[in-house]
Amino acid sequence: MFALRLLWRDWRGGELGILASSIVLAVAIVTGISLFADRLQQGIVAQSSSFLAADRVLQSPAPVDNLWLQQAEREGLQQAEILSFQSMVYAGEEVDATMQLTSVKAVSNHYPLRGQLEVSDEAFGSSIKTTASPPRGEVWLDPRLLPLMNLEIGDALYVGEAKLLISKVVVNEPDRGGNGFVLGARVLMNIADIPATDIVQPGSLVEYRYLFAGEADALSRYGEWVKGQMQPSHKWLNLKDTQPGISQSLQRAEQFLLLAGALGVGLAGIAIALAARRYSERHYDYVAIMKSLGATSARVMRIYIGNLLLLATIALLVGCAFGWLIQEMFILILQDYFDVTSTPEITLRPFIIGSVTALVCLLAFALPPLLSLQGASPLRVLRRDLPNSGLGNVLTYGIGVSGIGLLMFWYSGNLTLTMAVLAGVGLTFVIVGVFAWYLLRGTARVGMQAGSSWRLALASMRRRGFQNAVQSVIFSLAIMLLLLLALIRSSLIEEWQVQLPEGTPNHFLVNVAKHEVTSLRTLLATNQLETEPIYPMVRGRLTRVNDETVAKRASRTDPTAQNSLDRELSLSWSKTLPNDNIIVEGEWWSEGSTAAEVSMEKNLAQRLQINTGDKMEFLIGSERLVVTVTSIRELDWDTMKPNFYMLFPPGLLNQYPATYMTSFYLPSGQKHFLNQFLREFPTITVIEMDSVIKQIRSIITQVSSAVELVLGLIIVSGLLVLIASVQASLDSRYQESAVLRTLGAKRELVLGSLVIEFSSLGLLAGFLAAFSAELSVYGLQEYLLRMDYVFHPWVWLVGPLFGAILIGTAGYVTCRKVVNTPPVEVLREI
Repeated sequence: MFALRLLWRDWRGGELGILASSIVLAVAIVTGISLFADRLQQGIVAQSSSFLAADRVLQSPAPVDNLWLQQAEREGLQQAEILSFQSMVYAGEEVDATMQLTSVKAVSNHYPLRGQLEVSDEAFGSSIKTTASPPRGEVWLDPRLLPLMNLEIGDALYVGEAKLLISKVVVNEPDRGGNGFVLGARVLMNIADIPATDIVQPGSLVEYRYLFAGEADALSRYGEWVKGQMQPSHKWLNLKDTQPGISQSLQRAEQFLLLAGALGVGLAGIAIALAARRYSERHYDYVAIMKSLGATSARVMRIYIGNLLLLATIALLVGCAFGWLIQEMFILILQDYFDVTSTPEITLRPFIIGSVTALVCLLAFALPPLLSLQGASPLRVLRRDLPNSGLGNVLTYGIGVSGIGLLMFWYSGNLTLTMAVLAGVGLTFVIVGVFAWYLLRGTARVGMQAGSSWRLALASMRRRGFQNAVQSVIFSLAIMLLLLLALIRSSLIEEWQVQLPEGTPNHFLVNVAKHEVTSLRTLLATNQLETEPIYPMVRGRLTRVNDETVAKRASRTDPTAQNSLDRELSLSWSKTLPNDNIIVEGEWWSEGSTAAEVSMEKNLAQRLQINTGDKMEFLIGSERLVVTVTSIRELDWDTMKPNFYMLFPPGLLNQYPATYMTSFYLPSGQKHFLNQFLREFPTITVIEMDSVIKQIRSIITQVSSAVELVLGLIIVSGLLVLIASVQASLDSRYQESAVLRTLGAKRELVLGSLVIEFSSLGLLAGFLAAFSAELSVYGLQEYLLRMDYVFHPWVWLVGPLFGAILIGTAGYVTCRKVVNTPPVEVLREI
């Protein structure tokens, strides 16, 4: 009962408020981040699966054995089937009936397994989303096919020998991006109608895609099984295989969320440590009185540790509740960005993480200061100047750092990330501590020449040199972590936006004949469409590198490159280096060069270990061409612009038959332009990528919003550390204020000196934080997130100003009661 009375008295006295609030906020932040990241990340990944219309796809040039599908059924996986090919379709049976080359996609009844189809009852009308697919005997058409072929909903369309009813317009498919290029307007039909078309025959150029969806473990087991049955022509695909850019963006976002969670744990731990230390320092006298009345050290520890566990249990429940509310609030905010109904249900894992976080924080941060209470001497009743014995600072800090490290590793599951953050924080602590100590020592000379408030503030900073140096380090670490997250967040979002800016080419034109180039350029210019240069293309196969066959070299350097090179490549030529290409080795050819040379793409060169000066042999038709590698180029395949592995000088490939290609940006409101275009150029193939880009932008918007909201959670954690750090020095400030006011100092003078002191500490901490954040973001971007480093001048202005305003305000709000407390009340307690 005594322990409970002590706990209640401490609570009513306000001494436990900071500690309890620290635990509640620590658990709330960790649980909230874990819940939010867990549901949001899984929801984004689940929605990203719509790029495949499934979780996994088995691609094949021919029907697979029924045993493969039966095995998937035994694993409990959902299944659907797609058959894709190019074919002419007809508006009637007459000889002169309108016809059009289309991309036919035949699907089974369960398509799509993930995502939704977007359909309409009229061309270019309002659309609705559905999970249904075309029933047997019906066909859904691309909206531009109706005016192009003079058709309406309810008319018949002939696909081969089959007569099908046009029942809807298909505006978009969830997996249009996952299927790669869409050659021609889409015709969506039921796979059961394929035999009636009499189109698919032995040797037909068709693609079979088998869709699977289900639990991750079942998909993994089936994937391992089916890989053992597959031939080289089969492919087992996931999001990374079909959309590597989106997969990389999600991976970087996940790393950011983990980094944010890890830093949130560290900040929460610091706040708990500061609050626990202040609590224990205020209880040395209480322990001395209990010991003088006969209480043993063991009994004292049982009382305080029991009270701590009881307080932690209550704080844990409250923190978990707040964590749930936090993530629910953020999920509610995000519903405007994506369909949150796709996010999974809440699991116990985030609450377990919050519970373990609370336990480790208590053991690592709160327990060491409380253990020092058992060393309090009963003589403190008579002599309060006796030193406080207990665990050494080095051991206490070591336990705290170990606790932070364990939590970071468990929370992120990434040892490299954990070690990088700990090393960065440790280095920052040392550098910032040394700088702060020497800068604060210099305040004595300045303080002698300053006005009264400034002199009082700088004298306090000088008198409290070591404590203020430590406090500056804590302030600096908190501000550094906030700046660090802001910098990485900005870099991530800017890079994603740069990948697909407005005006990104969204339509490709291929199979352009040489005599059509001038007319094509004129038509695009007349309609004021933004276009890329028109590039020639010659089909050729790389056969040898130096005196070694490509197959042998690939098996030695990178076996995965063998499949990529076992086909004809698109070879092109250019007088000048393309705008978004960068020469990383060698030199671009001089103007008018007719030498047998080639410029090679960097990644392929690295995979085959090819350098400038190497000889390469190509087979073009039946002729062989030997060239020398004179330059290696770096390029970005995600720009939606024409790119080539091999570029040659103009004139070297003139004797070979060539077609041309380009890409251009077509606004959604000008989609009808394609009808005019296809009428004038019926032999040119149009590859539509606008729906793919729309899906990619949707994912980027979701991830960017998640990054911003998690940053908000970490800012709350950083503010908690600042408040706890300010509160840690309140006791001595009460006494100083009482003495100064007793000697005649005005309330405004004391309060002004406190604001100046904390603002100066904030200015110092902000400057040091800017330096540390810039250094840390360099390491994280270059070595962890694999991004190019960019210097950030605004950090050096924002850091000090933010530190001065934030910490000055926190000091004013927190220490206002120091000057409001009558001096007589403070002096009576001394």
